[in-house]
Amino acid sequence: MRRVWFLLLLSAVLALNAPVAGQAGLTISALPEDPHIGDTVTLSGTVTGINTIAVYLFVTGPGLDPRGATLDNLNIATGHGLFTTAPVNMENGTWSYSWDTSVILGTLKPGHYTVHVVASPFKQVQTGEKDSAAVDINFRPSQAPRSEAPLDPLLPAGAIAAGIIIFAAAGHRRR
Repeated sequence: MRRVWFLLLLSAVLALNAPVAGQAGLTISALPEDPHIGDTVTLSGTVTGINTIAVYLFVTGPGLDPRGATLDNLNIATGHGLFTTAPVNMENGTWSYSWDTSVILGTLKPGHYTVHVVASPFKQVQTGEKDSAAVDINFRPSQAPRSEAPLDPLLPAGAIAAGIIIFAAAGHRRR
């Protein structure tokens, strides 16, 4: 008798946690969890119950438009016709996007950012639990050393000489 109750309880728990067929949902994760600015962050997730070939990504955080910005150009607010997209594998509903933070436009500062995923660009403003997901990322300062190569000592002298030659040639033409 105990075994029957255990099986009934187990069945009820599994039924409550199993996704309902057709129920919409998105997930997102980010690796590494605490990257440095300049690292490549792999964003990935799943799509269930939504018939889409791509998901739309945007980021919010310090110094960015409050509506979010595209991942490749932090100067462009989402919702103006430009979005970062990731293709969805139609066989299993997974998606993945490699965000190379070393080649983005705009300034990514150390701090707390949130990357959002939505199933439709029109849902960006009105996201709900079922048609959006988000992941927090804490960016640390860049590990790349600043490359400040010393100037060639002849460079300033060469620039002055070139300026004198150009000035003299311009004056010579006027006569």
